[in-house]
Amino acid sequence: MKLPPQGAARIEAQMAFLCEVDRLKSVVRATTLCDGSRRENSGEHSWHIALYAMTLAEHAAADVDINRVIKMLLLHDIVEIDSGDNPIFGAADQSAVEAKEDAAALRIFGLLPAEQSHEFITLWREFEAAKTPDAVFAKSLDRFQPPNQNLASGGGSWIEYDVSFETIEARVGSKVARGAPRLWAYIKPKIQNWFAQNR
Repeated sequence: MKLPPQGAARIEAQMAFLCEVDRLKSVVRATTLCDGSRRENSGEHSWHIALYAMTLAEHAAADVDINRVIKMLLLHDIVEIDSGDNPIFGAADQSAVEAKEDAAALRIFGLLPAEQSHEFITLWREFEAAKTPDAVFAKSLDRFQPPNQNLASGGGSWIEYDVSFETIEARVGSKVARGAPRLWAYIKPKIQNWFAQNR
């Protein structure tokens, strides 16, 4: 079957996007793998929290469209290709980070055909704003995965950034509890126990 010229151009644009986002696999994060053997990359993180969404959907605080949640989670860190990872316990200028990430979203999603570009940017911005039930739950899972990794690896980035339980509760717990209170209730005592034994 021979593609019409516009069909070939559309696939070319989609493939340019897919080739570009392969670079996400080279963005190294602060969080280690569960076994502590190395740091995870942002591509691995996005895949992992998409699986978190599939597995833990029943724990959302509100009714959510889990397919939209998964889409947000697969897209949410693509901007890190340009902006890099900004660890939750780091001291980055948030307004500068947001400006850089917005420019990255326009550039990277702009590689796609117009309607897909609009759809992906809209989903990414919805995730960032965290106002809809889908985005709130997605954001909760994005915050829930790293402490599980840290617990499994013996402390991970908590040690590196010398954080306290109170900092974790403020920066991580508040977001997890907002969209998935049962998940925060599950992990909070585990984190407290780790700090009781290690600090």
